[in-house]
Amino acid sequence: MRETDVRLATLADLPALKALVESAYRGTSARGGWTHEADLLEGERISAEELAAQLTNEAVRVLVLTQDNGRLAATVSITDLGEGIAYLGMLAVDPGSQAGGLGRTLIADAQDWAARDFAAHTMRMTVISNRVELIAYYIRRGYVDTGRTCPFPVEAASHLSMVVLEKPIG
Repeated sequence: MRETDVRLATLADLPALKALVESAYRGTSARGGWTHEADLLEGERISAEELAAQLTNEAVRVLVLTQDNGRLAATVSITDLGEGIAYLGMLAVDPGSQAGGLGRTLIADAQDWAARDFAAHTMRMTVISNRVELIAYYIRRGYVDTGRTCPFPVEAASHLSMVVLEKPIG
């Protein structure tokens, strides 16, 4: 097994971080993994400007998991929503490294960071409703379907909806 390390992302990570997110979610490379949105959505997943805004926002922690060669292999963002609730988003694992436990590791670390940095007792996330296998993955990690949905956050994809999942943490 490779040596891994989880740390906060910095602005210096921006190019590699953006490439990682895009490769995991969109385009041909994403089809190498099982968690992609390539069959549902086109275009970029996140702009460099949006990613930089997350990296410099005090209410957001962007974690990266690096492997022994320093290569970014996975990332996740945590946002403080207040009132003890944190939002887990943008979980992305390099398609060639998926199904190897990196996502599970990063989710557990994200929950710990959210409890420590934001005093969160609940982690919330949203998943595209027709990604049944991905929803099942999060349920196996202790998340519960709240029965709530919300619209997909991009107007061009108004045909999609998001399922709200939550888990007690801390």
